[in-house]
Amino acid sequence: MLGTIVNTVAILAGSIVGLFLKGGISKRFDDAIMKALGLSVLYIGISGSLKSTDTLLLIISLIIGVIIGEAINLEKALNRLGEKIEARFKKLNKGGSIAEGFVSASLLFCIGSMAIVGAIQSGLEGNHEMLFVKSMLDGITSIIYASSMGIGVTFSAIAVLFYQGAITIAASFLGNVLTEVQITNIGAIGSVVIVALGLNLLQITKIKVANFLPALFIPMIYYIVQSLF
Repeated sequence: MLGTIVNTVAILAGSIVGLFLKGGISKRFDDAIMKALGLSVLYIGISGSLKSTDTLLLIISLIIGVIIGEAINLEKALNRLGEKIEARFKKLNKGGSIAEGFVSASLLFCIGSMAIVGAIQSGLEGNHEMLFVKSMLDGITSIIYASSMGIGVTFSAIAVLFYQGAITIAASFLGNVLTEVQITNIGAIGSVVIVALGLNLLQITKIKVANFLPALFIPMIYYIVQSLF
């Protein structure tokens, strides 16, 4: 759990710095930084997705995953959670939407190959190196996010703690069930989802990214079942 705890603290620290800078960055520069961030997220997603060695499983996982996500409407559930947080802490947020900041930051920090592969490596091998690198990136990103979206970004640290922590704990029980190639394929699916988030950040699309989250667990279930036969 060490890697996840460091990641959580980095996001909290970056968010606090960003809140102090809120309003200190002109809208022109703020928009430019957000566009640069969107392009960076898009690059990270594309580069990670190209590492997949099983394209068919990637496609099937995305299709099954989004069907499940749409059926239970994860996007709406996440937004409701964000709105509840917004209603409770609205007075602390000077401008911006707490729900938007919470949901956007949570998706950005939780989805992708670094979050998944890093958490699995942490649980399987006790290797926290990838999560330490992710902590640096997330800390910088949370400064930019919090400066434009407000205090909602701070609450995303809780989502990271529970999400990555759960994967780490689960991975610790899997032992050697998952191979390095299988872990890479799982991360590639997360990277495809983060491409969608990058497109949204660039305001090119309005994809319900959260509804794709179940796709991340389809290959994991497939590989575990496959190992039993």
